[in-house]
Amino acid sequence: MEEFVILVDTNDRETGKMEKMQAHIEAKLHRAFSVFVFNSKGELMLQQRALSKYHTPGLWTNTCCSHPRPGEQTIDAAHRRLVEEMGFDCEIEEVFSFLYKVPFDNNLTEHEIDHVFVGSSDAVPEINPEEVESYRFATMDSIREEMKLTPGKFTPWFRIAFERVDEFYKSR
Repeated sequence: MEEFVILVDTNDRETGKMEKMQAHIEAKLHRAFSVFVFNSKGELMLQQRALSKYHTPGLWTNTCCSHPRPGEQTIDAAHRRLVEEMGFDCEIEEVFSFLYKVPFDNNLTEHEIDHVFVGSSDAVPEINPEEVESYRFATMDSIREEMKLTPGKFTPWFRIAFERVDEFYKSR
């Protein structure tokens, strides 16, 4: 089944739609989201991307991330992907968004306005092996230290969003 992404301008206004892989080949700006779920201990649930992913396979990232489909609200897509990737859902709220562009070695480029959602849950994930290789919980301080030592183990969008998510979470 073909997947389409929502093309946007730099103000996140819809400009059309495009097949997902084509958008990544042509580096077209599109809408995305990232979800960060914390447990009651204040640990972040990290996801290791499946080894079969079309880019950044095996890298560690936030709890889940993807793209809303044309006609789908971003928050609804975030809930859908939590269930599809991690096997649970929880309350989430959007806390910020950012624009980034990162080319990869395989001639694909992520060029996205990424809407960042934060939530809390003590659910035990039931990971979808087509999407997720593994998961773990970690404190923000331990993640920060790990990113200093081995930044290449983490996805680019996670490294960009990390500090702002930490600031938001600490301010709650």
